[in-house]
Amino acid sequence: MAKSEAASVKDPATKGKLKLIIVIVLAALLAIGLSVGATWYFMHSAQSKPVVAAETAPVGKQPAIFESMAPAFVANYNQNGRQRYMQVSITMLGRNQADLDALKVHMPVIRNNLVMLFSGQDFATLASPVGQEMLRQKATASVQEVAQKELGKVVIEQLLFTNFVLQ
Repeated sequence: MAKSEAASVKDPATKGKLKLIIVIVLAALLAIGLSVGATWYFMHSAQSKPVVAAETAPVGKQPAIFESMAPAFVANYNQNGRQRYMQVSITMLGRNQADLDALKVHMPVIRNNLVMLFSGQDFATLASPVGQEMLRQKATASVQEVAQKELGKVVIEQLLFTNFVLQ
């Protein structure tokens, strides 16, 4: 009789654990199903949204347009009685092709200002990366000044030195 009472006591406990396991498994399956469904929904809706976004007006900045200034600039200057040379290749960064084309008309003025700026530099300053960055910023400001004066707006975001040689 003791065995039958012990077996009847184990059954309710076993049934409670079994129900708990079934509930946990069902909850996990439900969570997995919801995850897969949500992923499919968002992936499917994301494929159609870029097409709609491309048709609307662009938000934020337009894509960058790079325009090379050829030929490279060569400047010479005396440093403590020694002749020094600098060669700089420059690329302009803008956002509007029509504005860049309008600026090309004024390229002789821009090139003159840049040659004068480059030839007035100190060799020791240009030998350091900080000096080169300062020169790049001055050159950018010089081109922006000409663009503002001639076109009424700043066309160039920045000038990039694509080649920089000191001798």
